[in-house]
Order: sequence, then structure tokens, then C-alpha cells
Amino acid sequence: MTKAEQQKELFDKKTKGLEMAYEKLLEFKKKNNSVLVVMRDNKILRIKPE
Repeated sequence: MTKAEQQKELFDKKTKGLEMAYEKLLEFKKKNNSVLVVMRDNKILRIKPE
């Protein structure tokens, strides 16, 4: 396995891990009926997950 292939595999694993963490966060927020705070266009938004 070349260095580039190793880096791509590591990048893919990290990306998948972040996606899983985001999904778990949304599930947690829905379960506890709490708001999700995000930043869009330099503005802080509070979103109720549905």
C-alpha cells in the first residue's frame, strides 16, 4: 500500500467517524428535546431537531 493510499484510507476513516458522531449528536438532541446550536454565515442559530 502506497503512502497516498494510506492517507486516503485514514481520511475516509476520519470522515466516517465524524459523520457517525454527528448522527449520534442529532439522536441525542432529539431524545432530550434540546436545541442544536450551529453557526451559519457568521450568525449563531438555535435549531430544534425534528
